[in-house]
Amino acid sequence: MKSKSGFTRTVVKRNYALITPDGHVPSVFPGWTNCTPVVLISSALGAKLSQFLISLDVKSVGVGETGKDEWFLYVVAGKLKVNGVELTEGGFAFLPPGIKYDVRGAAKDSRLLVFKKTYEPLAGQKPLNFFTGNEKEISEVPFLGDKHARLKTLIPDSLATDMAVNIFTYDPGATLPFVERMIAGGCP
Repeated sequence: MKSKSGFTRTVVKRNYALITPDGHVPSVFPGWTNCTPVVLISSALGAKLSQFLISLDVKSVGVGETGKDEWFLYVVAGKLKVNGVELTEGGFAFLPPGIKYDVRGAAKDSRLLVFKKTYEPLAGQKPLNFFTGNEKEISEVPFLGDKHARLKTLIPDSLATDMAVNIFTYDPGATLPFVERMIAGGCP
């Protein structure tokens, strides 16, 4: 059921935004056809990254080039192919800057979560190459020794990366031992 116009749980503030499903606005992206992208996070909100949720079907195609950006794609539901590699639910692909991408072969009602960020290398570091995986094949490890808060690291932790994508699993009552925050412009 659609909510009445103007009534939403979406909240946009100076330093954060919560975009709930009732606030999703369908969009169009160059190079993407027969799909429905929704912008969840954008640089227009002051973020240094963008996040999209793209609904795909059997006729959906997304083609283009990453340019100066690095992309991380995560299959929320269904299946699809990224640069010819089939990814099922939980599957992911890292796209380094300067490569072409081709997303197609989706099953009906597939959903793809995309993170896009300008690559900011450390001196002497080169970006990682294109790679794929599935979060179901990555072991959980206790976060800071807490077996009730477990972490899966989807992008290798190295000086060559300036993007982190992780999946946390919390047992009931478990929390982070600190308030997590983003530092604008990288590490202090």
